[in-house]
Amino acid sequence: MFVRTIEPAFYDTDALGHINNTRLPAWFEMARNDLFRLFTPDLDPRKWRLIMARMEIDYRAELHYGSDIELRTYLSRLGNSSFTVTQEAWQKGVLTNLGHTVLVHFDHGEKRAVPIEGELRAALEAHLRAVEEPAKA
Repeated sequence: MFVRTIEPAFYDTDALGHINNTRLPAWFEMARNDLFRLFTPDLDPRKWRLIMARMEIDYRAELHYGSDIELRTYLSRLGNSSFTVTQEAWQKGVLTNLGHTVLVHFDHGEKRAVPIEGELRAALEAHLRAVEEPAKA
């Protein structure tokens, strides 16, 4: 699992006084950089080997300005050429957002999916885990 902590900026808030829901897709993408480096270590877009097939985010609780947010990134599914990245946003011990993104190992020149094999597969397997729902109070 990859973990990043971010400090929300004042401009991340909206008129309701909480973090705007448009910030989560951007923060989740930023937190996927650690995973992207497994495919493209220097993050050079000319060597990019992924394409996004799907993204969804469940908004479970408000995020607030003034407290750090922990972003947790891991794989919840690893297929032949695609995988599901699950991401969690936590603030003050509360799971506030849960996101799932399906990415495909992709050859942009050939416009086709490529199998995930060898060392790359082993590196991804190290971040594979089941989605654990927190206990309800």
